[in-house]
Amino acid sequence: MRALVKHTAGPGLELMQRPEPVVGPDDVKIRVQRAGLCGTDLHLEQWDDWAASVIKPPLVIGHEFFGEVAEIGQDVTSVKVGQKASGEGHVVCGTCRNCRAGRRHVCIRTSSVGVNRDGAFADYVVIPAGNVWVQPDDMDPDVGAMFDPLGNAVHTTLSFPLAGEDVVVTGAGPIGIMAAAIARHVGARFVVVTDISDYRLELAKGAGADLTVNVSRTTLAEAQRELGMREGFDIGLEMSGSPLAMAEMLTNLNHGARVAMLGLPKDSYPIDWGKVITHMITIKGIYGREMYDTWYAMSAMLATSPALHDAVRSVITHRFTAERWRDAFAAARSGQCGKVVLDWS
Repeated sequence: MRALVKHTAGPGLELMQRPEPVVGPDDVKIRVQRAGLCGTDLHLEQWDDWAASVIKPPLVIGHEFFGEVAEIGQDVTSVKVGQKASGEGHVVCGTCRNCRAGRRHVCIRTSSVGVNRDGAFADYVVIPAGNVWVQPDDMDPDVGAMFDPLGNAVHTTLSFPLAGEDVVVTGAGPIGIMAAAIARHVGARFVVVTDISDYRLELAKGAGADLTVNVSRTTLAEAQRELGMREGFDIGLEMSGSPLAMAEMLTNLNHGARVAMLGLPKDSYPIDWGKVITHMITIKGIYGREMYDTWYAMSAMLATSPALHDAVRSVITHRFTAERWRDAFAAARSGQCGKVVLDWS
């Protein structure tokens, strides 16, 4: 089969022929039709310090995917050959305290598809049956490949009640844009998105943001005045990993505000903890998706809201065949894009 492989330690990837993955008794093999590029994949291709610390080549990368079930293990009863499916990319141990308590998304031994085990930038990927999310037969393959990052957005955005609240999203990457669409869907009053890229801010506006702010030219305080807000934002969704974005957010939050943080910073940075304490601000870290509450939530929302479905689909701006993976990675690195999708069909 074709597979995009981190073949040796160091920068670069190679599209090469590999044996098809073997299906264990509790596994499912999925014929990949679409796969989305993530920032993680860029780190792995570039071979930065983080990638070098977690990857053991050779490894097939990629973890956002959609396809058709091609084979099931002998003990699998929850999935059938021919069904359409996406996959939860965090494979958990099932035996640690969190797993046994039903908190699988905080498993201490999580193994990630495309990072710690062979992934989905290939014709086939094998995952445990419990990680398979069966999709409707008429699921748009592009949207099906978005369920991993959409799940990040749903998990982050629904961390706190949003109805009637004023929400600020810092970072207009694909997940931040989808977070804005979800906040709009669930009834936030004002949804404001910040970034330094006009291109991505336009995507956020198209997905439902009331106001977009290029913080290289203006401030969140000015945005509040433009919207007629008399107090600070009630909810902050930090999607950028930028220390400056976090500082700007904290300055413009209402007392008692709540913040969900998904964006990963490159380095540690200081926070005004005095403000956090005296303003009674709640900060919650987010990683991945809740298994499987998040999956039920996003499936239900997409199935019942054509507007949300269209907003999520609008985040996809570039599509490439698998053979053009270099062009796909270049587009993703450029910043002049939303979600980039590889076609493996």
